[in-house]
Amino acid sequence: MAVLTFELPDGSTREVDVIQVFNAGYAGRNQEDVAAHVAELAELGVPAPSVTPALYPVPPYLAQQTECVAVQHGRTSGEAEWALIVADDGELLLTAACDHTDRDLEVHGVAWSKNASPDVLGRRAWRLADVESRLDALTLRAWVAHDGKETEIQHGTLAELLTPAYWADVLSSRGDLTPGTVLISGTIPMTSGVDQFADAWRVELGDPATGDTIRVAYDVRPMPEPIG
Repeated sequence: MAVLTFELPDGSTREVDVIQVFNAGYAGRNQEDVAAHVAELAELGVPAPSVTPALYPVPPYLAQQTECVAVQHGRTSGEAEWALIVADDGELLLTAACDHTDRDLEVHGVAWSKNASPDVLGRRAWRLADVESRLDALTLRAWVAHDGKETEIQHGTLAELLTPAYWADVLSSRGDLTPGTVLISGTIPMTSGVDQFADAWRVELGDPATGDTIRVAYDVRPMPEPIG
């Protein structure tokens, strides 16, 4: 299993042995907008989920704190998200995350596409209890880089997404709100016209009240061509 270490604002660290990982999908707070998005994706060949919001289990080893993501081809991209982590004592932590997704596989099944690349998590985290009262004001932004030049591709707030409390209730009802569980939130819209198939991704989860920011950044590295 994956063992992740998070630094908290007080300087202490929490080591989490990841047992299970879930990727939320179609997790916008306005489900009418989500339905419109599902229809748009269907026109691109992406199969519609049977229900929204959706929840996709992925292997625990896909939760990583890394600076490099290896990919098999040029049609993969990240997604700016937050991650909810259940620590060993049951305390809930919040960090930035980037769900790297195989867009070619996505047309065959969203669950498959989520299993092709890692969920990259920040190395710092906040206690959810410390930020929950101002959760909707927290910002979520992402940038992509092409040949070293960055362009912002996502910019929003957590008010656009279903809350950690919502997903904690879902996990609890399933018996899955247990130590070592990681849930990735689902994402906010991407800016039209920005090329998501980038050389690098950077995500920031910001708290305007304190000025604190949790960052995730990694390079996207193509793997060598196969033989056979």
